[in-house]
Amino acid sequence: SLFRENFDRLPLGPVTEGRGWTTDASDGTLTVARGTGGHGRELRIRTEGNGRAFLVLPDLALPGNSVWARLRLRVAEFPTAPDWAHWTIAEASGSDSPTLVRPLGGQYAPTDRGNFWGVGSDLGPTGDWTAWKTSAPATAGKWQCVEFHLDATDNRVTVYLNGVKQSDLTVSTKNHGGTADDFVFPTFDKLKLGWQLYQADPTPSSYDVRLDDIALGTRRVGGCSS
Repeated sequence: SLFRENFDRLPLGPVTEGRGWTTDASDGTLTVARGTGGHGRELRIRTEGNGRAFLVLPDLALPGNSVWARLRLRVAEFPTAPDWAHWTIAEASGSDSPTLVRPLGGQYAPTDRGNFWGVGSDLGPTGDWTAWKTSAPATAGKWQCVEFHLDATDNRVTVYLNGVKQSDLTVSTKNHGGTADDFVFPTFDKLKLGWQLYQADPTPSSYDVRLDDIALGTRRVGGCSS
């Protein structure tokens, strides 16, 4: 295991750091709260407008530049305006490249009247894209177990929702949502987990996200299918 955090040993209240992690927020707050299920503690993220609030792993060193991640997540509401409102739950980056890799995120698609999960990227040679798919609707108000695998051998991102692989969401060097250029990972040294919305004046005007049971490993962590 490369990292684990379930927030149970942290004091209740606002939090700016933990064991091996810091935070990054703008128009957002991070708070350790009692578990919504009545046991343990969890991380509560609140943002206003197009704010952001992330738990940040600032000094990642990944064997083979690859990692498996698992977390439990509940988003109270996803945006319904403006059209194409875009949100990020996880963003991995490296100081040797401008490319941001967003294994967990999505978009409000007015054409299909919903929010859908999509892997995305920005600031790299492939441009700004989120490859959302209607086969992966984003469900609000429910706890979900989400996993992703960053595999540097083919710059491949694989996503699992509640233990089930979402094959439509897989992106790799030649198959992604951007330009004709190759999609190439940076040498990852940072991972952000939380919430960011990019558009101003969204509906709803604030966002409530809960995170728990975060784990990173060199092999699939699992624990989602139960």
